[in-house]
Amino acid sequence: MSSPSLTEFLQRNLEELKKNGLFNQINVLQGGNGPLIHIDGRELINLSSNNYLGLAGDERLIQAAEKALRKYGVGAGAVRTINGTMDVHEELETKLARFKQTEAAIAYQSGFNCNMAAISAVMEAGDAILSDELNHASIIDGCRLTKAKVIRFKHSDMEDLEKQAKAARESGQYNKIMVITDGVFSMDGDIAKLPEIVEIAERYDLITYVDDAHGSGVLGKGAGTVKHFGLSDRVDFQIGTLSKAIGVVGGYVAGKRELIEWLKVRSRPFLFSTATPPAIAAACIAALDIMTDSAELQEKLWSNAAYFREGLKQLGFNTGHTATPIIPCIIGDEVKTQQFSKELFEAGVYAKAIVFPTVQKGTGRVRNMPTAAHTKEMFDRALTAYESVKKRLGV
Repeated sequence: MSSPSLTEFLQRNLEELKKNGLFNQINVLQGGNGPLIHIDGRELINLSSNNYLGLAGDERLIQAAEKALRKYGVGAGAVRTINGTMDVHEELETKLARFKQTEAAIAYQSGFNCNMAAISAVMEAGDAILSDELNHASIIDGCRLTKAKVIRFKHSDMEDLEKQAKAARESGQYNKIMVITDGVFSMDGDIAKLPEIVEIAERYDLITYVDDAHGSGVLGKGAGTVKHFGLSDRVDFQIGTLSKAIGVVGGYVAGKRELIEWLKVRSRPFLFSTATPPAIAAACIAALDIMTDSAELQEKLWSNAAYFREGLKQLGFNTGHTATPIIPCIIGDEVKTQQFSKELFEAGVYAKAIVFPTVQKGTGRVRNMPTAAHTKEMFDRALTAYESVKKRLGV
């Protein structure tokens, strides 16, 4: 028998979420996550995947994973520090470091794990963290794991960042001070002002930490936001994911060799969670090889994003301040945003509604994620659906 207090809590809060348009219905895909997906027997144009380069279903990655499965088996069998480190893991980390132009890199089981691991391994009581107010949830949770003082600064507001940095340094209260930012902000598609952030960091001796989950594989000829601004030798922590542009799963931290050595002996997800399956590592290596050999997929991604963004603007949609392939259509009201997404679904387009608490209340949006695998014909069909739903809902 369930606890009555738990039952009451769950029923009351679930009903509240549904009433306010904040309950997220999870859809189940019948097949792979490509430009076209199948849900409940229906084919839909997929505009909600982080599979930027279309590599999640790429035959070259599949073959690499299959070969590794035969050689290594399905699991690593242990944590990295016991005997779960295989040569394929070391190869992946070597290629990641070369890709990010750093001395070394460490791979984790997920991008979320990276922020759990890296922040708490370095920041401690007596330290301070300056964090952009729109940073990803994994950064927020990673900061919470430390005993450091967390100080939020206004989103991409360099004047506020400098004010907070100056006050923190001059207070004399903190041993180390870190500034953390996303490279690309996933809900609006805007890019962090890294050159200004690095200048402030160097002025006040701040540790620089960039989570480039949505920038890696997309900006800087694939190497990410830090490379885009030519700052590879001036950023301490470069965090990336292997589950978006790379198309597989996992995450990594790239930086100085001493930093990576420290994370290998002090970051808890590395020490206490079984290593990434070797087939996953092999598929990631194949993706990195593809991205290193040619920029064709990145070029196609940017061309597709520009085409779809312009189409939405011509229809009168507010796409915010995006400067990347992340294209939000900002509706505002949560209930209306959810309804807009549902009607797009009925019209054959899968574009998820993003509402509070993922974004601030009153800023609900349907977020679109064009990929290199989409065709212009798919975008035209999606734009027709957008136009129809817009007229029907009066948005």
